[in-house]
Amino acid sequence: MQPVDDHIKSKLTQYLNDIGKELNADVISVISPIVPGLEIRLRDAIGKLSCNKSSVAVILDTPGGVVEVVERMVTTLRSTYHDVTIIVPDRAMSAGTILALSADRIMMDHFSCLGPIDPQIEKDGKLVPALSYLNQFERLNKKAQDGKLTTAEYALLNKLDLGELYQFEQARELSIDLLITWLSQYKFKNWKKTETRGMDVSEDMKIERARQIAALLNDPEKWRSHGRAIDMVKLQGREVGLKIDNLLECPDLYSYVRDYFELLKDYMNRQQLISFVHSREYF
Repeated sequence: MQPVDDHIKSKLTQYLNDIGKELNADVISVISPIVPGLEIRLRDAIGKLSCNKSSVAVILDTPGGVVEVVERMVTTLRSTYHDVTIIVPDRAMSAGTILALSADRIMMDHFSCLGPIDPQIEKDGKLVPALSYLNQFERLNKKAQDGKLTTAEYALLNKLDLGELYQFEQARELSIDLLITWLSQYKFKNWKKTETRGMDVSEDMKIERARQIAALLNDPEKWRSHGRAIDMVKLQGREVGLKIDNLLECPDLYSYVRDYFELLKDYMNRQQLISFVHSREYF
């Protein structure tokens, strides 16, 4: 199988080079849950590049993960590159949505999706969505105040760890703070005039708009599910109002990205890999 694997690796790297030429950027793919250690692999992938461009495109596919890891990944990207593009061929959920929204430019197609920004916390070796625990606590706490708790619910409330709940609250607040900062600083940096009235856009207006988007994406009552897919059309619509570049409007780039992603996913499945970071000089 070695000659076959070598051929696939060579083909994958060629696709990255083709994508890089289309965008005039370095290209790094991150296909992985966002867990501790991923930021180190991203740093190493960037460090292996012999000559960095001023821009980078990150091909991102992730079910989500730990927001503190996202913060370090963004710091790593921004310490090397002036402009960051995130390409989402499939999904960037939860913490992956926060990573995508830290970019200057997001590229998706009609199949791609982001998700609610429900941060995840490591618990007993697994990642659990923080808002699920917080919402359960708030629901049970309200029933307790109203004197409507059942015996089973009372036992469940007593099992909830207050230290963990505080950790979940901190993760939620960190997610919102980071999203507000990155949207206003990077995604909105070229937003100069309002579309309807042509008014000058101030920094305070950027921050307020970022705050509205963060609150919307952090609303579990609206999205109902941690894994809810929010597609490009919803993200571009009036309610969210994000500028998303449609990959289909760049046919050659779209073809390279799809061919790369499909070949890479096939390779990962055969190798039984759940995490993969790749650049032209890091495999």
